[in-house]
Amino acid sequence: MRILVFATALLLAACTGKPSLDDAKLSDREFNLEEFFEGRTVAYGQFQDVFGTVRRRFEVTIDGTWDGETLRLVEDFIYEDGSVEQRIWTLQKTGKQTWQGTASGVDGVALGEERGDTFNWRYTIDLPIVSAEGTDMLRVTFDDWMWLLSEDRLLNIAYMKRFGVDIGAVTITFEKE
Repeated sequence: MRILVFATALLLAACTGKPSLDDAKLSDREFNLEEFFEGRTVAYGQFQDVFGTVRRRFEVTIDGTWDGETLRLVEDFIYEDGSVEQRIWTLQKTGKQTWQGTASGVDGVALGEERGDTFNWRYTIDLPIVSAEGTDMLRVTFDDWMWLLSEDRLLNIAYMKRFGVDIGAVTITFEKE
């Protein structure tokens, strides 16, 4: 019976709607990744599994530099349990509204596109999972969506999959300092 309930929940989760760059825009703001993330940004977020249970919370400070071609983001995470992590992204603008990027743990190249007040970023990454037994790596795929709410505030929802199955979402609010 538990297997049936689990399979049904996974099927329903797979059927949930996701954003699209073609969705109607709710504002006339234009999101420019390099402008928003240049300088210091602070963000607060949490990971929620596919069943709705909050599994992890964090704060992240991001220091961004833009040299006209490359956006470098140094992300310093502090998790609720006291553990820390640093990720450094190197992003290149590949077109008027397109980006590609790399970071440690990312499999291949992340690809992104800005459209209006929205940015979509897709990539596969190995995330460290800390337990009492040690640290393991978990390979997941992110479908990361950002919406510019104001010139200094950004909402981010990142849908996570493993082996093509939804496993949860990360919700983050960013504020420029």
